[in-house]
Amino acid sequence: MWPTLYRTEVASLDDKLNYCFIDSLLIVDQATRLIAIQLNMGAQDIQEEHFNRAVDVLMEKPPFWSRVRCYCQDGFSEFIWTFILVLFGDGVVAQVVLSRGTKGEFQSINWGWGIGVMMGVYCGGKPKLPIYALAQLLGAMAAAAVIYGNYKAAINIFEGGANLRTVTGPNATAGVFSTYPAAFMSTTGMFFSEFIASSILQFSLYAMLDTDNIGAEPLLPIGLFFLVFGIGACFGWETGYAINPARDFGPRLVAFMLGYGTEVWTSGHHYFWVPIVAPACDCLFGGFLYDIFIFTGESPINEPMFGLVKYLRKQRSVNGRSDVVHA
Repeated sequence: MWPTLYRTEVASLDDKLNYCFIDSLLIVDQATRLIAIQLNMGAQDIQEEHFNRAVDVLMEKPPFWSRVRCYCQDGFSEFIWTFILVLFGDGVVAQVVLSRGTKGEFQSINWGWGIGVMMGVYCGGKPKLPIYALAQLLGAMAAAAVIYGNYKAAINIFEGGANLRTVTGPNATAGVFSTYPAAFMSTTGMFFSEFIASSILQFSLYAMLDTDNIGAEPLLPIGLFFLVFGIGACFGWETGYAINPARDFGPRLVAFMLGYGTEVWTSGHHYFWVPIVAPACDCLFGGFLYDIFIFTGESPINEPMFGLVKYLRKQRSVNGRSDVVHA
């Protein structure tokens, strides 16, 4: 049986029926949106004709791709979100670097990444880490591959040959795909720079999604545009503000496979791990700060003893019911 994904009212049935639920998928309206409803077989007030009509609908099996899309829609959204983000971001970096600054400058890069995250959210929805991290990684890799294919001729000219691919030096192009720190940065400085930028991102994201605060969820894509643009303009010089593990690791992996060599992992004192670990840490830190100072909704921070009392009461209640059952 196909999974129940949504609960929705069947408009074609009589008002007395209210909700008819079945373990399957239905194709409805001209947009072919999928819904799943579960039939309450125990209801005695469902008229026979209503039941027969529901069964007739079930006989029309949805197309194969409709079922696949229903299973994988969130994963597809994450793929598209990251693909568009990296496509815009790596694309603007490629244009600025490969033109040697004649077709853009540093602020152009910030504009490109800001527009990328805005359009990514519009097209793919809000990101849902870490459940769909693989979809994000694949989306970033696909975008990096597209950028490489589009700018391959320019990369050959910039590098000085079709077989030359370098990570460091005046003609290096690895920075088109992923971030590399400035030469003067220490490992601690690299981590701290990414930590600050990603913490600001996470804290601000919570603020925009908090309906008890000003709440800007309808304007979230535009808010993220200005947020990412600001982070790049203020914190982008030292490490390139990866602020997303998939955005950096995916294109870096593609660069390695395209012939840039092991230096993509060793350059910058083995910098590659910083854009993976730092954002993971600052997501917790940014959320923790927002919970402490701003958030007033349900949260362990707003519970007595950080939610420990509530947890113990719940466990005691569960154990009490269990004892009654065993008795």
